[in-house]
Amino acid sequence: MTVENLVKTIHAKVGDAPVRLGLVLGSGLGHLAEAVQGTAIPYDDLPGFPHAGVSGHNPKLVIGDLEGIRVAVFGGRAHYYEGGRGDAMRRPLEVLKALGAERLILTNAAGSMRPDIPPGELMLLEDHINFSGLNPLIGEPTDARFVPMTEAYDRGMIADLERAAGFEAITLERGVYAWYSGPSFETPAEIRAIKMLGGDAVGMSTVPEVILARFLGLKVAAISNITNMAAGMSDESISHEHTKAMAPMGSEKLERILRRYLQGLS
Repeated sequence: MTVENLVKTIHAKVGDAPVRLGLVLGSGLGHLAEAVQGTAIPYDDLPGFPHAGVSGHNPKLVIGDLEGIRVAVFGGRAHYYEGGRGDAMRRPLEVLKALGAERLILTNAAGSMRPDIPPGELMLLEDHINFSGLNPLIGEPTDARFVPMTEAYDRGMIADLERAAGFEAITLERGVYAWYSGPSFETPAEIRAIKMLGGDAVGMSTVPEVILARFLGLKVAAISNITNMAAGMSDESISHEHTKAMAPMGSEKLERILRRYLQGLS
């Protein structure tokens, strides 16, 4: 189904008022979609949307109002490791842009490489390292594929999110996120390498969506919910179940920041 037809399908369910902002939810953060006063559309009803087959994700698109702002919330994402497609989120983000959005906020669960950002804390992305070497624009035939990434993360959105965190008295450190393809977790040697390259946290998502969003002309910001210390940084056992169990520690703070940020847009 084309982007135009998908937009018609969505408008038939939620009305045609333009969306101002998109929000992609990471592992364990699906409850945020429930705070939106609007309509939930299962991905299965939107051809071209991902299956989002990772436990802890809720594969629905929710469109409605949150703090007076019309938002589109993606309750789950597709990851490269699920099917070997770096551009798995291209169609959903194309639809977001066609719905009128100019901004995108991405969230994820990540492992920290900094003792001052332990589990339960949040990290605001100021840059990233594509440690996987993969790119969602491989195969794009036009010259638009040569996307400048000098300012992948919008400075204005970063400042506004920091201001929102300050109003809520929440610590929000800046850092560099490294994308590892997954699905296996990193080895201690890989973490040492990433740390030497300048990474502060590591995860298996987000970077492909950032590249696609910038390709589409969307302004981007992203926040990591730190669920564990990276491999070799502590004695804790790293697993997906552990990630899901730890995600609620930071999700309440993340919701407060996002709500305060949206209040500033109204």
